[in-house]
Order: sequence, then structure tokens, then C-alpha cells
Amino acid sequence: MKLFDLVLIVSLCNLGLQGAGFDPTPCPNPWVDDYEQFSHPTDSAHWGTYNVHDPACRKVGDYYYMYSTDAIYIGKETRDEFRKKIGEWPNANHGFLQMRRSKDLVNWEFMGWAFDSIPAEPVKWVKDNNEGEKKRHAASNIWAPYMVPAPDGNGYRIYYCVSAFGEKTSMIALATAPTPLGPWTHQGSVVKTNQETPMNAIDPTISDVIDGKQWMIYGSYFGGIYCVELDPATGFVKTDGDLGHLVARRANYKEDNLEAPELIYSPEFNKYYLFGSYDPLMTTYNVRVGRSDKPEGPFYDFNGKLMADTTNNLPILTAPYQFEGHPGWAGVAHCGVFNDGDGNWFICHQGRLAPEYEKIDLHLRQLFFTPDGWPVISPERYAGTAQRTFTTEDLEGEWEIVRIHEPEARRSLMAGQVSGPAGPLLDGELCKSERLILEKGGNLAQKEGKWQFEEKNQHLLLNINTETINNLTIFAGQDWERANTTVLFTGLDSHGRSIWGKKISQ
Repeated sequence: MKLFDLVLIVSLCNLGLQGAGFDPTPCPNPWVDDYEQFSHPTDSAHWGTYNVHDPACRKVGDYYYMYSTDAIYIGKETRDEFRKKIGEWPNANHGFLQMRRSKDLVNWEFMGWAFDSIPAEPVKWVKDNNEGEKKRHAASNIWAPYMVPAPDGNGYRIYYCVSAFGEKTSMIALATAPTPLGPWTHQGSVVKTNQETPMNAIDPTISDVIDGKQWMIYGSYFGGIYCVELDPATGFVKTDGDLGHLVARRANYKEDNLEAPELIYSPEFNKYYLFGSYDPLMTTYNVRVGRSDKPEGPFYDFNGKLMADTTNNLPILTAPYQFEGHPGWAGVAHCGVFNDGDGNWFICHQGRLAPEYEKIDLHLRQLFFTPDGWPVISPERYAGTAQRTFTTEDLEGEWEIVRIHEPEARRSLMAGQVSGPAGPLLDGELCKSERLILEKGGNLAQKEGKWQFEEKNQHLLLNINTETINNLTIFAGQDWERANTTVLFTGLDSHGRSIWGKKISQ
């Protein structure tokens, strides 16, 4: 598709949102979800939104730059066949951090890989601290990159991880470059862990410099999430050997996954938000969040519970879900959160196409805050839809809604994580949509309850079967399952669980 054609489609899609009244309007999706035809590494030029795993994103100048783990769908070949052929594919440095850029958050250019090989220092650390089969398979990839501009304005820093899967033997290392696309030069170890340490040195997120201080939050299900102070001048830990302090964990961390921290600051609420991902990455992966008055914590959840305690935290923002007309999405977590510099927030994370969970698409969604300062995210991926102000009449009609909930069925942490299918999502693990009709006059059809729209604030109130859900944010977006431009809502119920909606007809 040519750029002119895409601009024309976007313009036509947005026509349905102009003028009085509203009906969902046909609008082609920017891309298809199933990328089987582009699965070969020599097709990487087509990987704009495909094979995106553990994304982190930041705007620099006119571009948004995205960095991600080099996890790719290998098609119908077995993994052994795939590994044998890697050397035969030119310009395919498999395993060493993918880079992308975009001007509009919809159309992404795949810009190649950050490294030609894994730097020797982390490889040596990880292999020296493993034995036997663990040593042979250790340090075969680079994970979870996080890029920040150097505080003095002199170039860019990327923090990255080298590890052995399922082991605490890991290193978060630092590389620098004069541009966001490199060339990247390894500078040294930031934090390293082994079987003797309580934590795991993976998944870094870096704060801005605040009052002369900078922080890195990192960790996984091995011991929880930790926070350590950095030296802004060097990018390394301020005190040699410091591994930091605990900020989040779960009770049975060897079975109940918690990883992938992401830290942001909201000037509107003067709060620091710590996002984390729960449960197995290929199936029931889901995003939770807590907040604090300080970047180093302590962080508290929706119910005022300390995240460093062993409570399973709320709110829950994402979980495996399915709207009508689509097989659904699993693994919807490990998020990056960022803004556009004009006060608009976005979240990016992986989404695994059910039931073929090794196909990984970029999910990039708008993020909003409730009036009391909790983040909520769009039910649909961002497609650049023009915004407008809605009226009460616009909301009348039939909707699909999804109630996001914690997985009801327990799944082993390692099930399907390394090779082979993860198995189908069970009914208790998949958040399925249901129909809801908002009638003229404020009643709900076929359900006991009422609805009311505050046009001034663009907030919807729902009362369903005696449950009252306030301050649902209304906005325009893409209905990817029906290929329509439509009106969407997002918010939290009184328990701290996301509720999503999209209008499907008058």
C-alpha cells in the first residue's frame, strides 16, 4: 500500500465522525493481523508491526523510536531447522534487538538490529555462571531493551539484558550511540545477578533525572521487582555493587510471574506509576499498575495495598480478550508507556494471535487517566482516528463490552514458554465480549440498569444490575474486528478491573 493511498483511506474513514449524529463507518484496518507470509527473516522490511516483543518506545524529534526483544515467528519450520538456516539469511542478525521508527504511531518502519553480535562481557558472565545444558543455551539472545537520551544531551543510552531462560544468571548492560538508531557501543555492566542473589537482572525501566537523581527499576519472578539509584552522569549504578531495594513482588514468585516493570510520571496527578506484567507470557499475561509519590516507591495499588507485599494487585488493565469476529488475543502484556509531548499518553505491548501464540503483533493503544488518577487503556489498537466531541444521541445503540478480569484458571508459569504450543485459552482465562444496548432515554435493553452521558466531560456512567461504573472515557477509534471507525469507551469498575466498550450499530 502506498503512503498516498493510506492517507486517503484515513481521510475517508474520518468522514463518518463529522457532523451531527453518529454511525460506525467502514474503514480498512492499517494492516492484517496474521503475518504468515512475512515470517521469513529475509522479509524483515515488512515487519513494521510484526514480531514485536517486550517493546519500549520514546519520541525523539519527529520520530517515535521503538526497541524490542528479537523474538520472531518462525513459520512452520521446527526450531532446529530454523537455527540451521540463520547463517544463510543475509542482513538478518537474528537475536540482537529490533529497532523501529514511526511519525504517526500507525505506520512503522523496521530499521534493523542494534547489534551484530552479543557483547562479550554479558555472554561471559552468563555462561560462567551456568553449567551443562543451561550453559550451552545461555546468552543466546538480548532481551527487553530500554532507550533514554543521555541527560547531558550528548547521545543516547540503551539498557539491555542477557540471560539464561528460567535462571537468575543475568546482566543488564549499557550501550551508547550518537543517534537513536546507533551505532551502539557496549559500555559495561550495570547490574548482574546469579543463583546467589535474590533478584534477576532483566527488564530495566529508567526514570527521568529528578532533583539530580535517576533510578532504574528492574526484575522478574525471581525475587520480585527492585529499584536502584543510577549516576546520571555515567548511566551506571551510583554505588558499585548496589542491587537496590524491593518495590513489588508476588507471594509464590516461582509460580506466579511478575516481571516487565515500566515507570512513568504524570505531572497532572504528580504521581509515579509502576506497571508490571503478571502470569505466563504466551497465554494469560496481563498488566497491573500501582503508584507512588516518589520514583523509588513505595508503590500502592488500587486498594491501597503495598506492592512490595504479597497481595495480587489491582487495577488490572489488560488480559487475554476476544471481541466478536476475531479469534482473540493472548499474551497482552510487557508494556512500554510514553507520551507525545503534548499531554497524550500511549501504551505499547505485545499481543499473541490466538490460537497461534507464536505470532506476535504490536498492540499500541491510547492511555487515559480516570479523574482520581488511575491509568486506563483503549479496548482497541490505535489507528490515528480523528477525535471529536460526542453527544448523548451518538451513544444510543448496540455495543460490545469486555469486562477484563484476572485469569480464573491457573496455568503453570513455564507452560509453552520455551517451545511448542501453549495450549488453547480456557473459558476462565479469556475475557469474552457481550452485547449491551443503550436505549434512548437512559435505559439498558435486556438488562436491569441505566446509563447517563456527561457531554461536558465526555464521561459515561453505567449502572448494570445494581453495579455502578463511573467516569468511563468516551473517544473515537478503530473497530479492528469489524474494520469500522466507531466510538469507544474505557474505564475501571469499582473493584479496579478494566471495562471496555465499542459501539457496533445504532
